[in-house]
Amino acid sequence: MRRQHGTGHTGANGERQGSRRTRAHAWAALLATGALALTACGSGGGDKEDPPAAGASASPRVSLPQLTGERLEVAAVWTGPEQANFTKVLKEFEKRTGASVTFVPAQDPIVTFLGTKVAGGQPPDVALLPQVGALVSAVQNKWAQPVGPEARAELEKNYSQGWKALGAVGGTQYGVYYKAANKSLIWYNAKAFEAAGVQPPKTWKDLIAAADTLSASGTPAVSVAGADGWTLTDWFENVYLSQAGPEKYDKLAKHEIKWTDDSVKQALTTLAELFGRKDYLAGGQSGALATEFPKSVTQTFTGGDRPAAAMVFEGDFVAVNIAQTEAKVGKDALVFPFPAVGSGKAPVVSGGDVAVALKPSKGAQALLTFLASADAAEIQAREGGFISPNKSVDPAAYPNDIQRGIAKALIAAGDDFRFDMSDQAPAAFGGTPGAGEWKDLQDFLANPSDVAGAQAKLEADAAKAFGN
Repeated sequence: MRRQHGTGHTGANGERQGSRRTRAHAWAALLATGALALTACGSGGGDKEDPPAAGASASPRVSLPQLTGERLEVAAVWTGPEQANFTKVLKEFEKRTGASVTFVPAQDPIVTFLGTKVAGGQPPDVALLPQVGALVSAVQNKWAQPVGPEARAELEKNYSQGWKALGAVGGTQYGVYYKAANKSLIWYNAKAFEAAGVQPPKTWKDLIAAADTLSASGTPAVSVAGADGWTLTDWFENVYLSQAGPEKYDKLAKHEIKWTDDSVKQALTTLAELFGRKDYLAGGQSGALATEFPKSVTQTFTGGDRPAAAMVFEGDFVAVNIAQTEAKVGKDALVFPFPAVGSGKAPVVSGGDVAVALKPSKGAQALLTFLASADAAEIQAREGGFISPNKSVDPAAYPNDIQRGIAKALIAAGDDFRFDMSDQAPAAFGGTPGAGEWKDLQDFLANPSDVAGAQAKLEADAAKAFGN
């Protein structure tokens, strides 16, 4: 299973749709006082029965053309439960239009995958791009088709300006943000916390203290998915945004300041407080580097009050993997906001997947229209592990109070979010397994004491990728 949030790059023209100056504090406050207050509610946030009016059973609110006999291919990097859940959305589209839709699993980096398909004369009709800049590249390469009037009407009705802007290039709408992610969450095993007498921390200092207590109780504090470098970029981004602040964050995202800057040193030094303690990590540093994202979640929520680790960091989509265990979100698996670092505010980092048409077909545009509707989003929302930026989605479609609250906070925040930093970097730096930032942070996890060495590697790779 590939990460749900995506890591992408911007085009050579320097357009970075996600780097506009937005504010994180409003969303952070909403999360702290709203959805995530449920961490103290125990079983009160348990699963709810699906409401009969939500999802595919509701009366259609979007008009779709008849496409009997038309065949479509949809490419995305999703696998496992996420792919299965999205397939249910495609099945509903088939039911309503008569079209036949095939899901095509894509590989990282998706721009390279699509380039091969285009070169071979067989591009998919629609691709879900888990990268802000991948859309820019698709437009520059003349692969992408502008969004048609029907899909634009759904966007106007259902989306805030910020999410519409993320799907536009050069003032033209090319994409529909179907899926969002709040990547400033730490999920924890309620039994492990209770056994150690630990409460959800609100600051980084409290987090380290909790890690120490958990470790002393015999349960490693954190399960880190070090085998997947993208999770390490998310760790860094949350620490950096909170500690260095949004202005520095924006500058580093565009490589207007170097990775050798003192602010990067401070963030890596802070991370080393956690990564540098073998007893804090499930399996130590070597174990973390061998742990892929799905396992990092499942091993946190198996083993009763003695799991492999007490906490796992990642976005709302963690719920998909929790569902593969016997743990219940809102009872056994609870969540708190990523803690504030130093004197900074609690960070809020977002990501998302944008749907883009790669063929000028009626079917491709119809699918974009459907994906921009609440009808489509509610189907996947009911399955869990999914948050939609579509403000018309019925909150009752989400399967439990925690996810419902996270979704409400996202919508209430409007445009007040910071987009993932690595999503704004060239793919060679921020979006390629075994290279660039992913590899450099894996090397840092292996040797957290070498902050200067990590900075030097990061700067060399960033300068090469950004061309400056």
